[in-house]
Amino acid sequence: MKYSDMPTQTRTVDMAPPLAHPVAKTASTAPHITFLLPGLTAGGSEHVVSFVANRLVRSGLNVSIVSFEADGSPPYYRTDDRIRIDYLAVPVAKKGAASAMFDIVQRVRRLREVLKARHPDIVVSLLTRSNVIAVLAARPLGIPVIVSERNNPLRQKPGLVWRLLRRYTYSRAYGLITMTRGALECFPPSMRPRGWVIPNMADYQDCKPRFDNRTKIMTAVGRLVDQKGFDLLIESWAQIAERHPDWRLRIWGDGPDRAGLQALIQKLGVQDSVEMPGISDAPGQWIEDADAFVLSSRFEGWGLVLGEAMAAGLPCVSFNCSFGPADMMTDAYDGLLIEEGNVSAMAAALSRVMGDRELRVRLGTNAAAAADRFAPDAIGGIWETTICDALEGNRIAKQTGSG
Repeated sequence: MKYSDMPTQTRTVDMAPPLAHPVAKTASTAPHITFLLPGLTAGGSEHVVSFVANRLVRSGLNVSIVSFEADGSPPYYRTDDRIRIDYLAVPVAKKGAASAMFDIVQRVRRLREVLKARHPDIVVSLLTRSNVIAVLAARPLGIPVIVSERNNPLRQKPGLVWRLLRRYTYSRAYGLITMTRGALECFPPSMRPRGWVIPNMADYQDCKPRFDNRTKIMTAVGRLVDQKGFDLLIESWAQIAERHPDWRLRIWGDGPDRAGLQALIQKLGVQDSVEMPGISDAPGQWIEDADAFVLSSRFEGWGLVLGEAMAAGLPCVSFNCSFGPADMMTDAYDGLLIEEGNVSAMAAALSRVMGDRELRVRLGTNAAAAADRFAPDAIGGIWETTICDALEGNRIAKQTGSG
């Protein structure tokens, strides 16, 4: 479903409405919003939190961020100096069942201590496990929590315990934010009246592609995990690399699948044309050397890097996975949408783009225009209005005794 086909109440990306409830402009009286997420490294959720938090601070609200990481981990994305960052020092890591349960209890306890000290008016949490912990910590304190799912709930595998905890805590959250209507509909109908659909912004950190590389660069970006489908991309590349000796595939990112992907590159004999340089030194810097962009994910919550690439005017090729790409692109107009998981079709599409400069120019030009729907100011305005509406709704509920 495209945004133009959505019911009116969910088509919130078409404009950035003015604030329904102007906020106080003095630090002593302004509402306080706390964001919670696992870490502040390079990633889509981290990008969104820093972006929204910076906007809210500029609008006069008090803002803090809580991370599960240890103190001293500097944010990858720039945050306003007025934003306080608290570290719970219980970082996310793979552990045995007993140790993992101990960490959950520790996160709830330490978060509750921070919330008692900071007295936020509302908590906004991102990602399933963070959302569960936020509700468990904040609800006994009477602090409302907006939870935000950033992925495809049908394809994620959080495990039985987390699924049960999610069901219990989400029903007690103030509201739910997803990035697509399809994701929102994965949750019980009772949650939808207090659900919001807010897509990711197409923000590329002011970086611009140079389009002057002697060797053209087909670019992919993401955490090196199974979800991102980089194995499928490498298999696709191996089918057509010899036809395009003037091109290279560059996969930006890091993660647990690095060794396996490097082994696959060697096995398929494409080590001379595939690069894996790690995480870019600065947000969005990967755009500068890109000549085209490819999203090979098996599933997505939205596809933030796809939006960034479109906004930068890069020609884009993407698997038509659930959810996100089909909401952002129109096949053959502002990008190429490929049947999900079809390696041969992906190879053919990459070859087509690499071999046709006029096609690249047309797709890139149309992509930049299409990405205006998700301009940072528009999406930031929706986030700001949503949070301010929630603050006002909670205030009224307390006054009337219905909260």
